[in-house]
Amino acid sequence: MFGGLAFLYKGKMTVGIVKNDLMVRVPADKMDDILNKTHVRPMDFTNKPLKEFVYVSKEGSVNEEQLQHWIELGLEHAKNKLNIK
Repeated sequence: MFGGLAFLYKGKMTVGIVKNDLMVRVPADKMDDILNKTHVRPMDFTNKPLKEFVYVSKEGSVNEEQLQHWIELGLEHAKNKLNIK
């Protein structure tokens, strides 16, 4: 869909790789805080920011702890959409 690799949880997109960036689905209520983080920018695949999607540059996910944070955020988004606690 985005020209990259995406990982799903029960059919819902969580995280993926697009070129050199990590793509992450973010719960709507956390978008403002996440966009203020270093190495994060809105996903603008269509030259217009996509709702609840961000890109994280490779510098923002260089170690296992950082990557785990982004994966958990993507899973949280999917679980929220599926109403799973």
